[in-house]
Amino acid sequence: MSTTTTDPAAAPRDRVELSIGGMTCASCAARIEKKLNRIDGVEASVNFATERARVDFGPGTSVADLIATVEATGYTAELPPPPAAPETAAEPAAAPAAEPDPLRERLLVSAVLSVPVVLLSMVPALQFDNWQWLSLTLAAPVVTYAAWPFHQAAWTNARHGAATMDTLVSLGTLAAFGWSVWALFFGHAGMTGMRHSFSLTVGGADASSALYLETAAAVTTLILLGRWLEARSKRRAGAALKALLALGAKDVTVLRGGRETRLPVGQLAVGDRFVVRPGEKIATDGTVVEGSSAVDASMLTGESVPVEVGPGDTVTGATVNAGGRLVVEATRIGADTQLARMGRLVEDAQNGKAAAQRLADRISAVFVPAVLLIALGTLVGWLLATDNPAEAFTAAVAVLIIACPCALGLATPTALLVGTGRGAQLGILIKGPEVLENTRKADTVVLDKTGTVTTGRMTLLALHTADGTTEDEALRLAGALEHASEHPIAQAVATAARERFGDLPAVEDFTNIPGLGVQGTVDGHTVVAGREALLADRAQHLPAALAAAKTTAERAGRTAIAVGWDGAARAVLEVADAVKPSSAEAVAELRALGLRPILLTGDNRLVAEAVAAEVGIPARDVIAEVLPEDKVTTVQRLQAEGRTVAMVGDGVNDAAALAQADLGLALGTGTDAAIEAADLTLVRGDLRSAADAIRLARRTLATIKGNLFWAFAYNTAALPLAAAGLLNPMIAGAAMAFSSVFVVGNSLRLRGFRPAG
Repeated sequence: MSTTTTDPAAAPRDRVELSIGGMTCASCAARIEKKLNRIDGVEASVNFATERARVDFGPGTSVADLIATVEATGYTAELPPPPAAPETAAEPAAAPAAEPDPLRERLLVSAVLSVPVVLLSMVPALQFDNWQWLSLTLAAPVVTYAAWPFHQAAWTNARHGAATMDTLVSLGTLAAFGWSVWALFFGHAGMTGMRHSFSLTVGGADASSALYLETAAAVTTLILLGRWLEARSKRRAGAALKALLALGAKDVTVLRGGRETRLPVGQLAVGDRFVVRPGEKIATDGTVVEGSSAVDASMLTGESVPVEVGPGDTVTGATVNAGGRLVVEATRIGADTQLARMGRLVEDAQNGKAAAQRLADRISAVFVPAVLLIALGTLVGWLLATDNPAEAFTAAVAVLIIACPCALGLATPTALLVGTGRGAQLGILIKGPEVLENTRKADTVVLDKTGTVTTGRMTLLALHTADGTTEDEALRLAGALEHASEHPIAQAVATAARERFGDLPAVEDFTNIPGLGVQGTVDGHTVVAGREALLADRAQHLPAALAAAKTTAERAGRTAIAVGWDGAARAVLEVADAVKPSSAEAVAELRALGLRPILLTGDNRLVAEAVAAEVGIPARDVIAEVLPEDKVTTVQRLQAEGRTVAMVGDGVNDAAALAQADLGLALGTGTDAAIEAADLTLVRGDLRSAADAIRLARRTLATIKGNLFWAFAYNTAALPLAAAGLLNPMIAGAAMAFSSVFVVGNSLRLRGFRPAG
């Protein structure tokens, strides 16, 4: 075994994204990708829909080398401009409508000039003497000016020894126009009184009198229309991400030196404290240090109900303060904020490719040269069979025009653009297209209990009192006593008391008795709270009703706190990690998707089964008392049984298991490690969003497969029809344009996806 050879893949690698210009179809993207991947140590993926190239490269290659390679292929490449500074973004932007749209201008010119040509050619009653010369005059600007981008791209590709969709369009329109010019000047088509009829199929005609001006003009117009609709649809498809990235605040009121100063958000630093007034956006991620309010996070999470926050709670940039004045300490700024990370995740997903799209790209790369050969074969075959050059030429031109593989190149990227963009609006972040296939295959979903199915914090769930004692009296005294303790169980009681009464009485002579509980004096009462044994040591024995309540609570996996004062046991409090209100509904939704939910926890089996019963998971599907390091082993065991495993978690100890699972879903309320390891991130800390994420991912995958089927079926069916002379070139042009628009339109239907709840 050699130890001296360095593995190139192991060497440090850089990643860059390039904006690519000049691409007109999927075969362009395939050519650029092929050229870049020929460079040693380079792995490139070029996305036609987003017009981006993502390139990983080693130390022997520079960005300048990559750009030079793209330019040598006949296209342009540059690093994307940095995001606009907040102060720049806050300035009024020029109206987009004022910007020129060359594609739209060419389309309008082409349409105005083409309509008369088509009518004159198709309707003999409109054909006055010398109408053909007017048609030539009108068609000439269409074939030259309006179709210039096709000719220019075809020539550029020809110089680099390549052929793309533009080659097919350029050859088809120039051939039709050139034939017509020859027939007018050197044949019989230019004679006064000449009449011309139109047929949907290849029809017999005298070669010297056959005109194809309407074909050249109409095909140019239809393909320009398809390109323009495609461009508009692509802009709409990416609108969700643009809207997401534009959510951030532009200015912030910072507290410096005891004074409020209004600054652009770009000048905010970690540790700065800033003021957020009612109705304002929170400038960046941070922790509330003063004030309490309700925060509307619907634009990031899709959750319509505002969340109450107070001192110590974390808040996310771009969410809206819907209530009182807050003072927040910045903990993350710029590219580290949740909003920026969401944007990066969505962009990464949109720039990726599903396995099916890679197959489509390989087909597109060889498709155009194959079509040129088929067109040539069609021309020769018709000449041999009919000895009629006009018929042979018409069939060959129809083959050139019908076969453009645009729809293949748009099938996956547009669906990903729309699907991931819609997901971002709902707080569902899909890491990449390869994730989609696993959402379809998954049959088992492992749910981490703490923080996923439950809230992850201890909560007072029930309160039982002895005869003659009120709930308010018991909670007030116990809450005041427990407020002096730092124990999570004690804090659960104190929090419940503060929520009901506000300020609590002071505690005197507070004593912590390790392993048993606490005692102290509250409003002149000597109060004891903790285990039953602590009260029994003080001759405070639980009445039968309270003892039964304690036993029932412990059987349900809850912690029971006995409380007594003034020499008698007077209450039992039940504390546990509360199940989230939506968890039972979420489990039912996951089951409806064909997934078998399994509860995984490090807690004892009694607690785990109680939680499972509450959310509708049978005891046989509970895996309890699992150490954090054994979660990966559990997932591996399920996979070894032949299951395709999805896992939902939120903690640091879930990260390895999320990475091991076939499909990892991290709650965005969890840790960075879990989010980084997962395939899907659920910004909302609600388990129902896991079911929504799987439904959206499956819908996106189904849309991609539907698009690819349509694109393949279209080309497979259309080519033989054109070669057989059953399609007029103008009809072929319309069909080709429609195929691209259909694929993009089908993808746009994903914008209507709605969460189940």
